[in-house]
Parts: sequence; structure tokens; C-alpha cells
Amino acid sequence: SAHIARRKQKRPSTRVNLVEKAGSSVELSADHPIPHLGNALIMESLGTADFDFYDGLLTQLVNVGTQGKTPDERGTNFMLAMVRGIGPKDEIEAMMAAQMAAVHMTTMTFARRLAHVDNLLQQDSAERALNKLARTFAVQVEALKRYRTGGEQKVTVQHVTVNEGGQAIVGSISPQVGGMGDAGKSWGQSR
Repeated sequence: SAHIARRKQKRPSTRVNLVEKAGSSVELSADHPIPHLGNALIMESLGTADFDFYDGLLTQLVNVGTQGKTPDERGTNFMLAMVRGIGPKDEIEAMMAAQMAAVHMTTMTFARRLAHVDNLLQQDSAERALNKLARTFAVQVEALKRYRTGGEQKVTVQHVTVNEGGQAIVGSISPQVGGMGDAGKSWGQSR
């Protein structure tokens, strides 16, 4: 029931099909009985109404999701699922999500390489790359968070207790030079 509830919360979307054409070209199409509706569903899940943006971003996801020279439908749909999972609201968020997906894919590649190294040089190289990629991903998450909140920070105080006779101070407090000052003066007041 938890799985069904989670699926109901997701925006509807569809997968993409990669169809090889004559020569070495590949055509992308929505895996939906009504192609225009399928494209619209994917575009909505990417936070865009611009077809050129959708086409370009999807092409980039195909390139990153491909292992080897032949475009990979499974890898492309995985990349698309990662981007959709972030839930972009506009093109900037979609680009950030695509970059995060690309960094994740590369991070996992280097994690696999680190697990199968043959010598110390390979180990050091894979470890450095893995470390940089993992840090990059963390920075990307923070950047997306800042973008979504407009750079504002919010502090919420959930519980404050002021005992009888006590005082609560809200705001910025800075002590005066020389300590507490004279008897009648309190913290933060000027002399």
C-alpha cells in the first residue's frame, strides 16, 4: 500500500523508445499510444513546455546514459527516471537534475573501477575521481536547494521555555566591550 501511495504522488510520465534508423541515426519517441501526449507527459516531468529544450536535454541524456557506441534505451530511461525523481519545476532545475544524474552515473562507474583495480596507481586514480564526484554531487544538491528556496535560509524554533522571572531575547545580541557594563545597562545597549 505504501508503494501504491508513492506512485500516486508521482507526476504521470512515460518512458522513451530508441529506434535505430538507416545508417547510424537513432530516433527518440515516447513509449505511449498517443505520441504527442507521451511527449507532453515527459516534457511536463522535466518542467518544460519548450520542445527544443526537451529534445536537446533528452539527446544529452541518451549520450550520458549510453555505455559504448550504441544508444542504450535502458540507460536513457534510467537517466530520465533520475531527472524525474528530482522533480524539476523549470528548465534550470531540469538542467541541474540532468547534471546530477550524469555525476551519479560517473560516480558509480568509478566506484565499480575502484572495486576492481589491479594496482596502486589505478586505485589512487579511481579513489581521487570517486571522491571528487561524490563531493560534486553534494554541492549540486546544495545548489538545487538554494535555487528552490531563492537562497533564503529559514530557522524554525519549535520550543522555547522561559522560566518565571527570566527574559527571552529575540534578535542579534552582541556584548559590550568591558563586560556587562553598569548596573542598569543590559547586553547590546550602547553607553
